[in-house]
Amino acid sequence: MLDTNMKTQLQNYLQNLKTSVELVVFLDDSNKSAEMESLANDIASLSDKVSVARADNGNERKPSMLVRSAATGSEIRFAGLPMGHEFTSLVLALLHSGGHPIKVDDSVAEQVKALAGNYRFETYVSLSCQNCPDVVQALNIMSALNPDITNVMIDGALFPKEVDERKIMAVPSVYLNGELFAQGRISLQEILNKLDTGAAARQAEAIAEKAPFDVLVVGGGPAGASAAIYSARKGIRTGIVADRFGGQVMDTVGIENFISVKATEGPKLAASLEEHVRDYDVDIMTQQRASRVVAAEQVGDLIQVELESGATLKSRSLVIGTGARWREMNVPGEQEYRGKGVAYCPHCDGPLFKGKKVAVIGGGNSGIEAAIDLAGIVEHVTVLEFDSKLRADEVLQRKARSMGNIDIITEALTTEVLGNGEKVTGLRYTDRATDNSDTIELSGIFVQIGLVPNAEFLKGTLELSPRGEIIIGAQGETSLPGVFAAGDVTTAPYKQIIIAMGSGATAALGAFDYLIRTPEPQQQEAA
Repeated sequence: MLDTNMKTQLQNYLQNLKTSVELVVFLDDSNKSAEMESLANDIASLSDKVSVARADNGNERKPSMLVRSAATGSEIRFAGLPMGHEFTSLVLALLHSGGHPIKVDDSVAEQVKALAGNYRFETYVSLSCQNCPDVVQALNIMSALNPDITNVMIDGALFPKEVDERKIMAVPSVYLNGELFAQGRISLQEILNKLDTGAAARQAEAIAEKAPFDVLVVGGGPAGASAAIYSARKGIRTGIVADRFGGQVMDTVGIENFISVKATEGPKLAASLEEHVRDYDVDIMTQQRASRVVAAEQVGDLIQVELESGATLKSRSLVIGTGARWREMNVPGEQEYRGKGVAYCPHCDGPLFKGKKVAVIGGGNSGIEAAIDLAGIVEHVTVLEFDSKLRADEVLQRKARSMGNIDIITEALTTEVLGNGEKVTGLRYTDRATDNSDTIELSGIFVQIGLVPNAEFLKGTLELSPRGEIIIGAQGETSLPGVFAAGDVTTAPYKQIIIAMGSGATAALGAFDYLIRTPEPQQQEAA
């Protein structure tokens, strides 16, 4: 099941096992079960601390694998082969079940251990989803820390009956004790905040007590991470506050234009960004979103950043790198059927529409790439482009037109998402050339029409462009003294990872230049 290279890498990891781990497999006569058994035996052959047992429990999904700790009795399950993006989840489950230290803050670990009650999580994924492993791994960590918590990763493509019964049309979808708990990416801290209702308030209180920063970075994407590193290297008090590390990069599957790295994936790059920032003396505050920026009373005084959690942070300078998000169609039915047929990530949710008809909204590179990817999974793809011609690269257009199950409609204005109250059944669009309205019957709609800057919280505070982007100068400076900005949230013309990193460095250096040329508040008062 595993090739020689993977076996070598896995064997190196398994040397970190301190206690025994038992793999219990539940199999039937299918080919996937044979692959599951082969996978379990391959793993066991690489370490004398791993054993395999076969069981026949009628309540278990087949094929599935149970990873059980001999020391603690913790149980982590995988229904379907945990390959693709989920192979890392399996490796971590083995290590954590075998006593290898779990990399979470001590306070978070204690919070998980203190949870009272029984929590039975079921996490539906697709193996091509780059967001799903974050959720699976967070719940698996909780299972390893607390024996009253269990989690099972379920490959939705392998258990379509369950997917249909639960009307799952987006992944990851997390169920707790049989009820829908969360849909989409959710972090360990966010899960704890939902289970432990006082956690968020305690975090906000701790944040509010922090001393003022020299540079506070808002945003954890490439621009924010770069700004935090460059600031910390100057030896000044640096903080970074973000909803999550990685930002839009987390939603990027393949990255092949990051200079010096031939190819990588978004989640891997995001993890590297976080690891690099943590190498420096940076106060990291995640799961926090800025709601307002309050200007300093005078140049050089403290700027305030109010958070949605209710906490307020203060800093002598500010670097904003809040990035951008997927643009929505803003038509009737879009929000109602979001996660019920309306999707924004073809790699994540595409496998759930196997054999069905779908549409892709947008004829740029993202839209045509999505159509090509989906065409290998679904029955038929219809691309709707507002303009009179596609905007994608010619090589992508040729590929799409060569595929027999992709239709392209130009001058199409999507006007409504149609559904039956539970899921998408079609869409309505207007032919801009004839003004005629038409309807397409389908099961899924993938929206690929560009990005919107995350700068709404700055309206009335900073000067924004007509597109809502922060207007910046050569050093990343904004219209507000002491406030700098970088990355996709700004007027920088090209939205690229490497450009965002460079602009983050520029903004950090600009902020440092501002600090050394501006008296500190107490110096102003003395003067």
